[in-house]
Amino acid sequence: MSIDTNPDNYQGLRPVQLRADGRALLLLDQRLLPAEEVWLELDALEDIAVAIETLTVRGAPAIGCAAAIGLYVVSLGLPESRGEFLTALRAASERLANTRPTAVNLFVALQQQRVAVTDQLARDPDTNVARLREILRATAEQHVRDDLRACLELGAHGAAKLPAGGILTHCNTGALATAGHGTALGVIRSAWASGTKLHVFVDETRPLLQGSRLTAWELMHDQIPCSLICDNMAGAMLARGEIQAAIVGADRITRNGDAANKIGTYTVAVLCKHHGVPFYVAAPVTTIDFSLSSGDQIPIEERDGAEVREHGGVLRAPATVAVRNPAFDVTPAELITGIITERGVFTPSELALTSSR
Repeated sequence: MSIDTNPDNYQGLRPVQLRADGRALLLLDQRLLPAEEVWLELDALEDIAVAIETLTVRGAPAIGCAAAIGLYVVSLGLPESRGEFLTALRAASERLANTRPTAVNLFVALQQQRVAVTDQLARDPDTNVARLREILRATAEQHVRDDLRACLELGAHGAAKLPAGGILTHCNTGALATAGHGTALGVIRSAWASGTKLHVFVDETRPLLQGSRLTAWELMHDQIPCSLICDNMAGAMLARGEIQAAIVGADRITRNGDAANKIGTYTVAVLCKHHGVPFYVAAPVTTIDFSLSSGDQIPIEERDGAEVREHGGVLRAPATVAVRNPAFDVTPAELITGIITERGVFTPSELALTSSR
């Protein structure tokens, strides 16, 4: 069965959107899932920045899409004087860039906006503010479209790699984490659509439970067979032969193939290596940071300890206990079987080939 990779035909969930009148960023509030489906309409810089910081929107590609649309929406309220407009736009871009340090898609999206404006001014120094806003909107919409197409295409490439049987995944890498369809979960969706018989084992993903709250919700919505497991059960499931492959997403991949992803991913990769099970990373090319030579250079966000001490407002540990809460870890290239992108599937050593295709 062929897999449709045309974004114009996509009918699934789009968690990051531009409101129909073009004047607000629409976000599905992922903090409230699966209990409630609430859409937020944001048009103020600080509200958009805080939404990214507080994981209202999360997942590296989705963060990039939110920043791209968000910067355009914010531009609507900036001064009409071109000089003042450009100064305020630069400050807004810097505020958004400071929201999450690890996910490189955020910086890619903002850089695309900066380049679009700079190029236009180089062509026509007299370009007015109205025209600059049009360019910001077109660039943002193209970024979202490109991300959706990348997810659909990498899903098709990855579907051919997934074996039948048990598939382990970690965190949320579905439509909720992207412009739509998903990265690692997009591969699973595409494999299921093509007829591969599989059963997904969903790591709950402590401390914020993106697996149990979000991935399980998406899989059940699509009626793909799945079972939720605690993070510390993955090793036992692998030892019992119930898992035939693992697939995860990434927030940043360096040019040697090291990959930063949600904390706990490294543990899964080590377990897969021990048990001889393939471990795949699925991400669009925008997630590859060719400026970094290895994962040692990736900044790792450390989040508030309250996320570990509490859940749902209920204290689960001594109120004053010290907490370490790194949001991500880095899986070294030697543990990765293949990196699935919209340009094909590459071993970490072949990753440089993606930049020339």
